[in-house]
Amino acid sequence: MKALLVLTLTASLCLASLVPEHEKDPEYWRQQAQAALRDALRLQRLNTNVAKNLILFLGDGMGVSTVTAARILKGQLQHGQGEESQLEMDKFPYVALSKTYNTNAQVPDSAGTATAYLCGVKANEGTVGVSAGVTRDQCNTTRGREVTSILRWAKDDGKSVGIVTTTRVTHATPSAAYAHSANRDWHSDGEMPPDALQGGCRDIARQLVENIPDIEVILGGGRKYMFPKNTSDVEYPGEEKHRGTRLDRRDLVRAWRESKAPGKVARYVWHRRELLALNVSQVDFLLGLFEPGDMVYELERNNETDPSLSEMVAVAIRMLQKNPRGFFLLVEGGRIDHGHHEGKAKQALHEAVELDRAVGLAGRLTSPRDTLTLVTSNVLPARLPRAPHVQNP
Repeated sequence: MKALLVLTLTASLCLASLVPEHEKDPEYWRQQAQAALRDALRLQRLNTNVAKNLILFLGDGMGVSTVTAARILKGQLQHGQGEESQLEMDKFPYVALSKTYNTNAQVPDSAGTATAYLCGVKANEGTVGVSAGVTRDQCNTTRGREVTSILRWAKDDGKSVGIVTTTRVTHATPSAAYAHSANRDWHSDGEMPPDALQGGCRDIARQLVENIPDIEVILGGGRKYMFPKNTSDVEYPGEEKHRGTRLDRRDLVRAWRESKAPGKVARYVWHRRELLALNVSQVDFLLGLFEPGDMVYELERNNETDPSLSEMVAVAIRMLQKNPRGFFLLVEGGRIDHGHHEGKAKQALHEAVELDRAVGLAGRLTSPRDTLTLVTSNVLPARLPRAPHVQNP
């Protein structure tokens, strides 16, 4: 007991000694309160400009607790205690909470939620870009129940559009922007059951190339779904798990290039060096696939071959800004969720900090006078067991 008391007192003294001197002054906190009030009063002068550009940042699995932990980590990475830190997203003038659920599940997945925030329609778990009339895995329920997304609406308005993700570009969140599928996991025809193929359903990678062929920027992972089965990967030629998966033997990167109008320059890159050396003024369409599957966690990323999320966002914005009518850009920090699922808190939080870094960079590359930037999340960072949907009596 005596030893425990000594240790407790020692720990308390150590913590007390860590308190910065300025935080011991009551006036410091009062000045902060006054500054917060002044900022709130300034919000009464609303920005009534029409947004020409829209950037939607989505932290997959980035719940409130993850945001709090990421804020502390950011501060500690800057040699502070952490709690006093401020994320870029903390600086935004407005904050809100919203309900998240699938039409057939109380705890949603990334496919149904992506359909909700990109298409404005709630859907069943595991389906993307379709209404709740589509049953997961049942190809024959899809026809006539496809829904369009904000990406399509932006294109129809003459804007440029882009998708940036740290997952596969065919993953749940990005795919809801361009695809219509009864199963979020149908990345290529190699993952589809025979009945779905016979029923005429198309895999998500094929839809990426065919549904909206004029997406100006596509950056992320997912190379293997674009190439014929057993095609060796350019970066990992000796690893079988990274080989191409397509049963139709199509090279979708070539198909992507060939889908462009004559005279348009379409560039495909797979290496960070190629991306950063790009002269965006001379490129009309950009496809960058930097890993066979999901991109590597930020903590484990190969700085030579793989770009960071911030680097991809910077190139995307410079590409899209060329259009005088504006742009829509979807940015997903998708591996926050993966880190949580795998019990890798450190990886998940560094992914969140990198997403926030990209938010700050986007703010510096654009202006609030004509750009609306949203930062949101879609699901709980640690999902509960699936629960049946409870019908109202």
